Amino acid sequence: MNTEQDLYARSHSRCELCAATENLVVYEIPPDSNGTADQCILICETCHQQIDHPDQMDVNHWRCLNDSMWTQVPAVQVMVWRMLTRLSAEIWPQDLLDMLYLDDDTLSWAKAGTKDVSDDTVRHVDSNGAILQAGDTVTLTKDLNVKGANFTAKRGTAVRGISLVADNPEHIEGRINGQQIVILSKFVKKST
Repeated sequence: MNTEQDLYARSHSRCELCAATENLVVYEIPPDSNGTADQCILICETCHQQIDHPDQMDVNHWRCLNDSMWTQVPAVQVMVWRMLTRLSAEIWPQDLLDMLYLDDDTLSWAKAGTKDVSDDTVRHVDSNGAILQAGDTVTLTKDLNVKGANFTAKRGTAVRGISLVADNPEHIEGRINGQQIVILSKFVKKST
C-alpha cells in the first residue's frame, strides 16, 4: 500500500482533524516529513486551507480538535497541538492545550514546526492564559485597591486600550477613573 492508502485505512476515510469525508488530501507534517504515513495526516480541504493560510482562520471550525486531540496517532497529535497553540489567544483552545498530553518526542516534533519564540520574549497572559496585546480591552476579575489613588477598582470594570509593561509579563497598564495604573495580569480577563 502507498501512503495515501495507508492514511485512508488509518482514518476510516475521514479528515483526521475534523472528521469530514469529502475533498481529502494527504498533508505532510512540516518541517521534515519523509512522506510516510507516520509523518503525514489525511485532512479535508477546509483544514488544509486554514493551516496554510492563517489569515483565513475560522476559529469555530477548529472546535473539532476537542475530539481529535484524543487520538493515539503522533502525527495527528502534532497538528492538534500546533493548531491549538496557534489559537491560544482564545480561551477554549488554551483549555484543551492544558488537557493535551504529548510524550517528549512528540512534543519536540510539534514544537519543531513552529516559529521559535525566544526565551527573551515577554508574553503577557490574562488569568485564563489568553495572550494579551497592547490596545486590548480587559475586565477586572477581582476588586483591586489602587494605592495612592484612594479608590477601589471594582470587579467587572472594563479597562480599554491597555499597554504592556515591556520587561515584566505580570504587569499591564490601563486607565481607571482617569488614573493610569499598573495592574497585575493575573487579575484581568481579556474581553472578546
